[in-house]
Amino acid sequence: MSAAYRLAAAAAGPALRVLLMARTRAGKEDPARIQERFGAASAPRPPGPLLWLHAASNGEARSALGIVQRALAGRPDLHVLFTTFTLTAARMLADALPPRATHQFVPLDVPAWIDRFLDHWRPDAALWIEGELWPNLIARTAARGVPMALVNARISEESFRRWKSAGRLFRPPLEAFEICLAQSPADSERLAMLGALTPRFLGHLKFDGNELPADPGALRILAETIGPRPLWLAASTREGEEEAVIAAHKALASTHRALLTIMVPRHARRGDDVAGLLAAAGLAFARRSKGERLTGESAIYLADTMGELGLFYRLARIAFIGASLVPKGGQNPLEAAQLGCALAFGPHMTNCRDIADAMLIAGAAVEVRDAASLAAHVSTLLGDDEARRRAGDAALKVAAQGRGATERVMDALAPLFARMPRQGPHGDGHAPA
Repeated sequence: MSAAYRLAAAAAGPALRVLLMARTRAGKEDPARIQERFGAASAPRPPGPLLWLHAASNGEARSALGIVQRALAGRPDLHVLFTTFTLTAARMLADALPPRATHQFVPLDVPAWIDRFLDHWRPDAALWIEGELWPNLIARTAARGVPMALVNARISEESFRRWKSAGRLFRPPLEAFEICLAQSPADSERLAMLGALTPRFLGHLKFDGNELPADPGALRILAETIGPRPLWLAASTREGEEEAVIAAHKALASTHRALLTIMVPRHARRGDDVAGLLAAAGLAFARRSKGERLTGESAIYLADTMGELGLFYRLARIAFIGASLVPKGGQNPLEAAQLGCALAFGPHMTNCRDIADAMLIAGAAVEVRDAASLAAHVSTLLGDDEARRRAGDAALKVAAQGRGATERVMDALAPLFARMPRQGPHGDGHAPA
């Protein structure tokens, strides 16, 4: 790895502390656990062998839960450390992690902070999920002889070009993984060109994810409140997309009487901004984060809350997938597909291009480019129950056909797991110093 990068990361410590404080004030960090970003643990290291998994955010973390569950089921002496970058992922894992699994925030890529983290946790093996590759974190883990695998690896065309232009900066981190499992054949080819050792495609872990949960009581109350009104959902919208959703709603409302549009911003903290857009557009809306009552006069239900997408996918059955009309890479459409939604998304689906293409080929989704094409597609589905049902069934079929990757991945990881120490019934085996 570049010595210049190591020196720059070490020198960036004071500036990164300032950045972390700013993120804390903005609600992007947990102030009670901010020390974890500096490598200081907030939990003891459990005795015995420890498997470390790292996933950047909510979607990646959710896709890796099957690996955690299977690894723990197969090794009663094993514990798991699960690190993430985002606060959203941490909140999801707080409820989803099984016994013998602990969550921590990953330290930033400063050598001293990484050494503090590794000195405490001393993992016996490490799995990196998808593509958040921190050069210092990887290099210092590898230097301690920890066997590592890159799982469900993804690299978009844009990232591929950027990594190629970085010269050898990313080649040593990729070469440090003794096992590299890509989430698509195209990802496998790009990773091989960047220096990954014998990457393979065994399927996409996100197909094996569980359905998003929904509170049954909340679902019943909202379904009764909405009643027979025509309904669609704009899910995980990003800045620059809400205006298109508002324009689509206005176009649809002229022909679909009593239409209700549910809008779920990708980041709940943007609720004030989106509410401002709705007010400026002259639309009546109810805001879920404020406990405002949804009435027959509400044109928009602004669901600026966290962890409730499963509720709204079950209600709407027609879903626009956000981060796709703007160049943000697109959100995962599988979560909506697993609940039988007819789908629409924009052209910017690079984060999950293979899944998006499968949905398009199967007739489960339509690609839209602007407010007018979005409104036209939603109008067709609102006016044709059979077309909506066919698209939803096709989405369910694509989601079901992709399952099974977790088992294949576990088979591929078996040699790595076999090298981890074992703790006997009397407590012998690897334990923290």
